[in-house]
Amino acid sequence: MASLYTAHQPDEQGVIHYSDEEHGTWQILIERQLAALGGKACEEYVAGLARLDLPRERIPQLAEINAVLQPATGWTVVAVPALISFDRFFSLLANRQFPVATFIRRRDELDYLQEPDIFHELFGHCAMLTNPAFAHFTHVYGQLGQQASKEERVFLARLYWFTVEFGLVQGDADKGQGSDGLHIYGGGILSSIGETAYALSGQPKLQPFNLMEVLRTPYRIDIMQPIYFVLPSLDALYRLAEQDIMGALAEARRLGLNAPLFAPAPDKQAS
Repeated sequence: MASLYTAHQPDEQGVIHYSDEEHGTWQILIERQLAALGGKACEEYVAGLARLDLPRERIPQLAEINAVLQPATGWTVVAVPALISFDRFFSLLANRQFPVATFIRRRDELDYLQEPDIFHELFGHCAMLTNPAFAHFTHVYGQLGQQASKEERVFLARLYWFTVEFGLVQGDADKGQGSDGLHIYGGGILSSIGETAYALSGQPKLQPFNLMEVLRTPYRIDIMQPIYFVLPSLDALYRLAEQDIMGALAEARRLGLNAPLFAPAPDKQAS
């Protein structure tokens, strides 16, 4: 898939220059998403977002993010082109570097963008990277992916999709607006105005997190998710990272995929 966007390149001082229009887009996105997330995001995300203290009126520089992430968990963010290879992606994660494509969506694509932009990466993911359990899981995931075969990476992609991107976590029922105490930690939901409302609406199927089921569950990237997997707590991600994920993956390959809960994408295969 070719990108319709071009990432900005840092200058000699490492500063990325954005237009007033781009800064304005960031402000629209962050202000409406903060309002939409009230009571729905997990406590760890809320705490991380407070630590990041993202500006409202401008796109932050990556150095500002690193000044918070690095002392918290040893992670940094790095500027990358709009699209990168799986080799590059896994290599970065294995070195505790989170890739950030330094472009922001156009105003006519505020609600949905198929490829991750800087708002998705910084607002959706970086607050969670201040959390040790989440950071450890993401690091181990990168190490596994770095050594995995092309076929194994397809299964690992499902693990990333249903955790880092579209994960829910069980919380206290008396804290927040999530039904039955459910809260969001996946960046794909946290950065999406539509998916934030949908994820806790009672419409999608919710299933307790099970590694084997996650590895065998197909998904489509261009629709609201018909199913989410729910962690009992965020600390479960740390324990998950210590499991034999590749052994489970081998068994998942042997068993094959579950039936998809969605119609096939036009002329495309589900992952």
